[in-house]
Amino acid sequence: MTKQFETKTVHIRHPHIQEDVSKATPIYQTSVFAFPGLEEVEQYYAGERGYLYTRNGNPNQTELADAVATLEEAEKGVSAASGMGAIMAGLLAVLGPGDHILVSHEIYGGTYGLLHNELSRFGIEMTSINLNEEKTLDAFVTPKTKMLFFETITNPLLSVVDMPHWITQAKAHGLVTMIDNTFATPYLVRPITYGAELVVHSGTKYIGGHSDVTSGVLVGRQDLVARAKQIVETYGASLSPFEAWLTARGLKTLALRMEKQCDNAKEVAEFLRSHPKVKAVYYPTEQETAFFHHHKQGAMISFCLADEEKIYEFYRALSWIKLAPSLAGVETSVSHPVTTSHRAFTEEQRQATGITKGLVRLSVGIETARDIIADLEQGLGAKS
Repeated sequence: MTKQFETKTVHIRHPHIQEDVSKATPIYQTSVFAFPGLEEVEQYYAGERGYLYTRNGNPNQTELADAVATLEEAEKGVSAASGMGAIMAGLLAVLGPGDHILVSHEIYGGTYGLLHNELSRFGIEMTSINLNEEKTLDAFVTPKTKMLFFETITNPLLSVVDMPHWITQAKAHGLVTMIDNTFATPYLVRPITYGAELVVHSGTKYIGGHSDVTSGVLVGRQDLVARAKQIVETYGASLSPFEAWLTARGLKTLALRMEKQCDNAKEVAEFLRSHPKVKAVYYPTEQETAFFHHHKQGAMISFCLADEEKIYEFYRALSWIKLAPSLAGVETSVSHPVTTSHRAFTEEQRQATGITKGLVRLSVGIETARDIIADLEQGLGAKS
C-alpha cells in the first residue's frame, strides 16, 4: 500500500527489528504492545503471550524481576517503581483489614511510616519487637498475626539478628516471613534458602548500584508474588522500562562492587573505632554474620561523634564525600538519619533506638580505602 508523507512519518520501522539479536537487552520503551489480530489478544489473556500494556508487564521489568529472583533462589519476582512500592506490594499481598504484623524495632523510617501512618488506616496493626533481646514470638503473636518483617542488616544501626532462628519462630506460628535484604544483597545472604517466603530490595541501592535509578524488587513464593504483582499493577506502582533496564544493567556488576565495598568498609570501620572523636561505631561483627557468604560484613557503617554538637561541622568539612540521603552507589557518601531516613520516628523512638543527633550513616564506595579514610579524618578534625 502506498502511503502519503504524513503517514510515512508515523510508521517508519526498521525491517529487521524482530530478526536481529541484540547482545544487550533492548529497552522496550513502549506503553503498549501491538497484536496481529484478535486471536493473539485472547492468547495474552489466556497466558499464552507475554505483554499487553507496560503497567501490566514489560520485558525489561521481567528481566530485572527474574534476575533478582534467580540470585535470591526464589520462585518468582516482580519489579516496582521504588523499594517502597515493592514493600507495599509484599505487605498487602499478605495483610488485610484487621490483620496484625510483627516488625523489628529497627527498620527503615519509610517502612515504619507506611505501616504506622498508612496501613493503620485500613485496620492493619503493628507491634515492634527487639529481635536482639527477645527469644521467641510467643508473647506477641495473636490470632490476627499474619507476618513477621525485619531487615537482614538494619537501617541505620546495622545490627544483624539471628535470621534462621526468627524464620523458624515465624513458621512455628504459621506466619509469613518478609525480609528486607537491601543492605546485605544476595551476594551476602539469601533469606529464601533459610525459609523466608518474601524478600524485598530497594533496587535503587546495591542492586542498581550507581545512584541513577529508582526501583524496587520483591521475590519469593510464587503465589504471594503473583498477588503482589496484581497490587503493583492496580496501585500504579509499575516500574518504567528504562528504569528497569538501568537497574538490570547495574545488577551485572553486583558481585564486583560488593566485594570491593565490603573490603573497604572493614578497613574504614577499623579506622573509626580507633579515632578519639568517635564514641561509637556500628558495624556487623563476624560472629553476627556467620551465616553470610564470602566472610564479609557489608558495606555500610554508622558511627556517632564524641561531640554530637560538631555534626554540622563534620559534614561541611568533608572534601569529596557527598552528603546524600541515600546509599549504595559506587561513590562513598554520608547521610544524617535523624533528619532524613528516620525523620518519621518520634524523638522518643530515636532516642530508644540510638538514632541520635551525632549519628552518621556511611555508605562505603569502591574508591581506595585510604582516600576514604583521609576525607573522614578531615571531617572529624573540623573545628567550630
